[in-house]
Amino acid sequence: MEIYKGTLSGNLKNDINTLDTILRPESSFDMIKREMEIAGTRMVMYYIDGFIKGESIQKMMMHLLSVTDFGDGGEEAAQKFSEQSIPAVEVDVSDSIDQLVLSVMSGCTAFLCEGFGKNALILDLRTYPARTTEEPENDKVMRGSRDGFVETLIFNTAMIRRRIRDPRLTVRYLNVGTSSRTDIALCYMENAADMDYVEQLVTKLSSLDTDSLVMGHQSLAESMFSHKWYNPFPRIRSTERPDAASAIILEGGIILLCDNSPEGMIFPTSIFHFLQETDDFYFPPLTGSYLRVLRHFIFWMTMLLTPLWYLLLMHESILPQWLSFIIPDDPGTLPIIIQLFLTEFALDGLKLASLNTPNVLSNSLSVVGGLLLGDFAVTVGWLSPDVIFYMAFVAIANFTQSSYELGFAFKYLRMMILLLTAIFDIWGFIIGIILSLVLVATNTTFNGKFSYLYPLIPFDGKALARLFFRLKKQ
Repeated sequence: MEIYKGTLSGNLKNDINTLDTILRPESSFDMIKREMEIAGTRMVMYYIDGFIKGESIQKMMMHLLSVTDFGDGGEEAAQKFSEQSIPAVEVDVSDSIDQLVLSVMSGCTAFLCEGFGKNALILDLRTYPARTTEEPENDKVMRGSRDGFVETLIFNTAMIRRRIRDPRLTVRYLNVGTSSRTDIALCYMENAADMDYVEQLVTKLSSLDTDSLVMGHQSLAESMFSHKWYNPFPRIRSTERPDAASAIILEGGIILLCDNSPEGMIFPTSIFHFLQETDDFYFPPLTGSYLRVLRHFIFWMTMLLTPLWYLLLMHESILPQWLSFIIPDDPGTLPIIIQLFLTEFALDGLKLASLNTPNVLSNSLSVVGGLLLGDFAVTVGWLSPDVIFYMAFVAIANFTQSSYELGFAFKYLRMMILLLTAIFDIWGFIIGIILSLVLVATNTTFNGKFSYLYPLIPFDGKALARLFFRLKKQ
């Protein structure tokens, strides 16, 4: 993808005018244009203040003062100068205007000189602003490493390299977005990944027609897949943990890292992969298998618990005696179906409020607010204690897995089944389950040879067993 076509002319004055027109240093205070004349040779540097430490530029300029030969203007002059007279680790030679502009906007320094002819140097002296690699808030473990991905791409690839010291680990660079020109990287093992699938991903990413990826992996995911608003299931699983990403790469998976996003996108993925957690692998196989089976059972219950309870209430006259405890003693003044929907919305409102509450107050206000609202709702007769109990279980059970998108997908399905059950009784309950299965089966992903229901469809018994139990991979 090239936006600014053409190459340098070899005339320094004309080339400076071209770059001034594109980079506009006179309009942006942080776009620095530093012109110099050393040993009778004119030169200029372009860089962005904030991406480069002042000490690095000062050391480079002090070194240039000791140089007497800046080239003869030949085709190899810039390459020869970079090899003999530039004290920088990463130096590239280019005559492409687009490459120079992209490098400057990415934080590098463009160095033009009369003696370089039609070429210029690209010096990598950048230091990105970045936070520390602390443990992700949304993917914590009781045991194991405490580092996590950050918003700087090169830091994230380094954390994977630290865990996989194998030259077959490949980090493939791509650039996406007409305006953002966002750096992305595909990480995979040359001997383990499906190379046809890798090439499909590269082709798909290279052909994306999007203006920017300012929202990181979410913008990338929406650009990769056609929009189906009615299907709430997430198309791509992500992780903020470099240890989990490294394990997936070693198993033959592919991790896509996007600059400015602290998450790695996992390819391929299915719905069953969402219910795997890093903690499962930091415990012995028996404990890990127990946690995984329990997670599956509890999370799938979140979709069916309240619709099934409401269906049983609709037929309370035929319930056996041992199920009589599910009939509320105090049903409240509002119909149960209205109470269930009101509680669904109230829980989401509390989540939104807690997100915008200052950290010092968030824990106390969210807990106290939930207790007070629930107590008052029961006191005035709006809600039944049974409704609050079942909805509290559903809300807590949603956090047995870390994907917010999957949690909301199950919430929408639960509300759909509940509504259909209220309208069509048991047939509505059955139709709701069938529609849920159809939405899962028809979810569009970029999974190559596998579907969203793999390893169930197509069936792979060993792979399915490994998803539900902590088995040693053969």
